[in-house]
Amino acid sequence: MAIPTAVPPRVLTVAGSDSGGGAGIQADLKTMLALGTHGMSVLTAVTAQNSLGVQGAWDLPVEAVRAQYRSVVDDIGIQAVKTGMLSSAALVDAVAGLLAGTDAPVVVDPVGVSKHGDALLAAEALDSVRTKLLPTATVATPNLDEVTQLTGITVTDARGMRLAAAEVLSYGPRWVVIKGGHLPGEAVDLLTDGSEEHWLRAPRHDNRHTHGTGCTLASAIACGLAKGHDVPTAVRGAKAYVTGAIEAGFALGGGIGPVDHGWRTRAR
Repeated sequence: MAIPTAVPPRVLTVAGSDSGGGAGIQADLKTMLALGTHGMSVLTAVTAQNSLGVQGAWDLPVEAVRAQYRSVVDDIGIQAVKTGMLSSAALVDAVAGLLAGTDAPVVVDPVGVSKHGDALLAAEALDSVRTKLLPTATVATPNLDEVTQLTGITVTDARGMRLAAAEVLSYGPRWVVIKGGHLPGEAVDLLTDGSEEHWLRAPRHDNRHTHGTGCTLASAIACGLAKGHDVPTAVRGAKAYVTGAIEAGFALGGGIGPVDHGWRTRAR
């Protein structure tokens, strides 16, 4: 007699493909598996990408993105969704519309540039991110370069992180994580909803192989929310997972290698 198997929490990623496997859809699905959820995907773009950078990127048609989303949500259902690379205004508008009609927590990673400095968001799409995508977010997770893109604020210290958080929150997300990984010293992030603050600190590991950290953090937050955790608990858990993945990051190719999404299962 077959024993019924419990269905794990279902998490959807709406993002681009990284052919090198370190970021994007690939990083999202690895994170979701590592954290005990069932990952599903809506592909928005295909990139030719490796450890040295992004050699090319091609958007999928808006109708293909909508069809993938409806196919998953209408049949399987989701308990959280994470967005990543949405490179055009048309894609941002379409995904924002889909998210507005979905009753699940949303983590928005407003991807603007790759780890190597390659642009992944068209300048004309920035206004749509501000006015349409960010208002759908339960949590937004910009890094400091993306903060500057969105707000014009250049962050150099904790005061700047507070100012940036207030500006991003003015666009409509319920919570924001300002990721301070580009600042010297400890890896410090600020999580706030405008009334309460959580400063999340972790040691900075001497490891240059950090490709995929942003995608991984946002996906890990979505996993925590899908499990029913509140936002601070989900973000703390995601921060701990990413810190371990960065410590275990490994060389791949001739450039910046990826974090290790399976670090908790590796033999030490």
